[in-house]
Amino acid sequence: MRVVGEADAPAAGRSCDDTLAAEVPVALVFNGVSHAVMMATPADLEPFALGFALSEGIIEHVRDCRDIEVRMVDAADAGLPEGLDGIEVQLDISPRCFERLKGRRRSMAGRTGCGICGAESFAALDLAPCPVARRAWIERVDLETVLRAFAALPARQVLNAEAGAIHAAAWSTLGGELTDVLEDVGRHNALDKLLGRLARAGRLSEPGFVVLSSRASHELVRKCARLGIAALATISAPTSTGVQVAQLSGLRLWGLCRAPRGVLYAPGPAAF
Repeated sequence: MRVVGEADAPAAGRSCDDTLAAEVPVALVFNGVSHAVMMATPADLEPFALGFALSEGIIEHVRDCRDIEVRMVDAADAGLPEGLDGIEVQLDISPRCFERLKGRRRSMAGRTGCGICGAESFAALDLAPCPVARRAWIERVDLETVLRAFAALPARQVLNAEAGAIHAAAWSTLGGELTDVLEDVGRHNALDKLLGRLARAGRLSEPGFVVLSSRASHELVRKCARLGIAALATISAPTSTGVQVAQLSGLRLWGLCRAPRGVLYAPGPAAF
């Protein structure tokens, strides 16, 4: 590439190499039937597929997914431009879940910034809130804890440090310590990767909260609430519907978390 406009550089600029974020077509195939093609960073694809299946309600439990296999697909075989190979993630899910999936008749043309592309009707948007169980520790997800987690995030964003343009979804303890950080060009994908990892390890119910390097749009809030995540903190502002879904679900939502301040948009329910 050529960098132009730097101080003390030639008017024509200077040539140098750069590292760019990978954005690859990833097809999610359930029992041999392609359901969605997402543009994603080709890492942590098994937890991504599992997290997507759970957070989109395709399966209800980890045990509903019997196997996951990732395989490369040549560009020519996938009908893609030369040099742009695809990836298939094939999931073997229970017959009950597969029959329900076929009945939904929902197609998704995945884009990096897309959450609900391809919904066929208002009802298909699936905005109904998923109630989150009350947590005795919810008040401990306070501003100090949230900002401590965000302060630790940049050092854990390895891909973003190399290439930029990468979102992160992280899991924080109630002390503000980050235990898991997953990255992807898409904020939805990063969250699904995190949720999938937590689900595979049986950790979805452990005390803690999700940290996102993005805004809190309604679909991200909904994904968390569907899997029982009690608290979410984002570095950018939420959308109005994101706040509404958080309030209806009983999810504690922090936004605009930039030290020394943060905004508590939804407190979550008080403990019993």
